[in-house]
Amino acid sequence: MKESKKKILIVDDSELNRALLVDMLENDFEIVEAENGMEAMAVLVEHEMEISMMLLDVVMPVMDGFEVLAMMNKKGYIKTIPVIMISAENGSSVIDRAYDLGAIDYINRPFDERTVKHRVMSNFLLTLKQKELSELLSAQIYEKEKSNSLMIEILSHIVEFRNGESGLHVLHVHTITEMVLKAIAEKTDKYNLTAQDIRLIGNASALHDIGKIIIPEEVLNKPGKFTPEEFEQMKLHTVEGAKMLEALPFHKEEALVRYAHDICRWHHERYDGRGYPDGLKGDEIPIAAQAVALADVYDALTSKRVYKPPFTHEKAIEMILNNECGVFNPLLLECLKEIAPVLQEELNVASYGYAAEKNIDETVKQTMKMDGTEASERTLRLIEYERMKYRSLADLSSEITFEYTAAPEMVRFTDWCADALGLSMNILDPLNDEKFCARFPKEAFEDFVKRLKESSPERSIVTAKYRLNLSGEVKWHKVSAKTMWDSDDDEADFRGAVCKIVDINDEVLRMENLEQQAERDPLTGLYNRSAARSRIEKLLTESDGKTYALAFLDFDDFKRANDVHGHQFGDEVLKEFANRLRANTRASDITARVGGDEFIIFMEYRGDVAKQAERIHSRVTGEFKGFDIRCSLGIACSNANCIDFDELYHKADVAAYSAKKQTKNIFKVYDDSMESLLAKCKAGDLE
Repeated sequence: MKESKKKILIVDDSELNRALLVDMLENDFEIVEAENGMEAMAVLVEHEMEISMMLLDVVMPVMDGFEVLAMMNKKGYIKTIPVIMISAENGSSVIDRAYDLGAIDYINRPFDERTVKHRVMSNFLLTLKQKELSELLSAQIYEKEKSNSLMIEILSHIVEFRNGESGLHVLHVHTITEMVLKAIAEKTDKYNLTAQDIRLIGNASALHDIGKIIIPEEVLNKPGKFTPEEFEQMKLHTVEGAKMLEALPFHKEEALVRYAHDICRWHHERYDGRGYPDGLKGDEIPIAAQAVALADVYDALTSKRVYKPPFTHEKAIEMILNNECGVFNPLLLECLKEIAPVLQEELNVASYGYAAEKNIDETVKQTMKMDGTEASERTLRLIEYERMKYRSLADLSSEITFEYTAAPEMVRFTDWCADALGLSMNILDPLNDEKFCARFPKEAFEDFVKRLKESSPERSIVTAKYRLNLSGEVKWHKVSAKTMWDSDDDEADFRGAVCKIVDINDEVLRMENLEQQAERDPLTGLYNRSAARSRIEKLLTESDGKTYALAFLDFDDFKRANDVHGHQFGDEVLKEFANRLRANTRASDITARVGGDEFIIFMEYRGDVAKQAERIHSRVTGEFKGFDIRCSLGIACSNANCIDFDELYHKADVAAYSAKKQTKNIFKVYDDSMESLLAKCKAGDLE
């Protein structure tokens, strides 16, 4: 019989786009179509089990793609139906949001048939493989839990057989213990009981009487009242049971064994301190032992024993609540009252098979939700990690790609990339690998790893630009990464990233040129006022004890150059002045044209700032093509009370103004005598 095709739901408001995708995929899949998110949700409600994958557009009327993903998360469809987003949008924020909402892949329009087929089939097969692995893992957990449960039942049944008790005693104690603990967990977080804790305590309760193996049968099954000596002998089963578990050659630190130990030793302690063997009182008694003690007493009361007939359910509850069988934790008694109406019904339907299967099923479900054993959590994380990794590698297949893992720190290349770069496929401790550092400079890689670790599961796309030597010459490249995380309800741990490298040398040069054009004065090539200000403010903020000076240079009689020689000559004068500034300042200094004939220099200085001002003034003034370049220069220094750009600028401007008003073509350093001029400058009242 021919196997039927798997169904794919294509959701796009463009009929043409849907038709293109149908043509590409109909040979391999049965196609269902929807023209908006609302129609798609209607299809899922009616045919959820039949849909194997969804191709979902982002921008649609009625309900867009993000709203569909949000609804699929709310309804739980996202767990079983993989979603590939399809859109002309390619911004990182859009792609990030799609991944964050559960999409497994992202395909850009216009569609390339080979790409669409490859990505759909790869993700379909990968999802199918993940499902198979999950089912296999579930089956393995089930068999493991079934075997564990079976061994515990056999051991406890041997004890019961010697004791002449009902074969259901262990099962009843297990059931009552779990019901009481679940009720406690709903009432309070005082005991920090998780679902896993409750399951383990339920399993461990089956071993509460294993110490009775060492009690002589004539004492164990005596029909009448114990003598004091016999009672002391009987009480030893608590201590001996705990000793058996303490003497285990292995697995003593397993949670199940620890719970079983506490239960064995202390399930006959009482809340008022009048129990045995240690006379513990109140919450000195572990909550696991308290719950099993209550369950043990209830079942003993309602069961037939060699020394008594059974009491009714109602009478047993009454006796326990009235403290006729010892004093119990008031919280446990309150929980017993709450479960009393359904307790008898639960015990009536219980059987070994029923209880074991129910407990195992619950264990498997919780384990598959990553609430189980450490090994199972690790396995599930690895499955998810492999799915993410191969999806990302499929995206990046035609580029230089590598995988970075954080612990241990390692870089892994694909075969093709390793051959192309002349590197090993796996590089441990990359920062100390000479060949790797020759391709990816240490400083650049350190910066990139820092960026990766500063990302988050919500903002997992990282990009940066570096000069790398990947093809025998140093060129600009863009390094992009999708970071991966281990997470639970409380925190997320950075695991690593899948990265690609793209040659963007031409793009970077183009961008650098554009950036330079935006920051530079078009006539002189010096920084403009805005670019200079941002750089100066950054240096002042990060001054770290350095001293800076800002010089303000204002042409004297520049108007004469334009009026006598023309504006073209005036421009030549400004260019010449800018060249003189460049020639007489350091690379670390910031030189800018801030107005028509006004310039500034920002520089670090040591010693006497007046000497630097004098040197600069003498070098930039003088004759040019018959025109005498003259300027008034004012200079102001940063200090603890003056680390603000505007303050420095105003003070240097006032000093230059003071020089111009005095004789022109001189320099002055700002001092306290200029405070009144500074006030006028700030108020905009200087002439």
